[in-house]
Amino acid sequence: MTLTAKVAQLVAWTHTSPLDLSTPMDEASFKMANVEYTAGTGAGKVDLKFTDTRTLAASTPEVLDLAGVLVDAFGAVITFVKIKALIITAASGNTNNVVVGPDATAGWVGPFGDASDRINIPPGGYLALVHPGDGWAVGAGATDELYVLNGGAGTSVTYSILILGASA
Repeated sequence: MTLTAKVAQLVAWTHTSPLDLSTPMDEASFKMANVEYTAGTGAGKVDLKFTDTRTLAASTPEVLDLAGVLVDAFGAVITFVKIKALIITAASGNTNNVVVGPDATAGWVGPFGDASDRINIPPGGYLALVHPGDGWAVGAGATDELYVLNGGAGTSVTYSILILGASA
């Protein structure tokens, strides 16, 4: 099996200010650098992918073990050694935030400052963390757990996740 991937993001805007005789306009876009991964391991390469849409009950957390527990689209168990991209989208119909960060016991710190850091993704929002080089290290059994939490009570939350990485 061969995996290649491209991550691209673009923000485009039109900003107007109606005046008496004219409407000045600022129209432009801001494009983040495209990151393209070729097949394999090492800098700029990927060979593993995990995707899923998941639902968490009110105030409920889950821990995603990045080394040896997740299963890819073909049913094979995935063991990430490096994470190149982590993208999480919170469903727009959610009432509560989706909260993401390292697990307290064997947390994958990767792009986070330390094991206590958390990012709140509001309903309809997303988090995109992209490493164009070697990636963020995953330590099997020691630093391999991503914590995802329903940030409130009363309702469930749904989120979709994409992880790109390498097995070495």
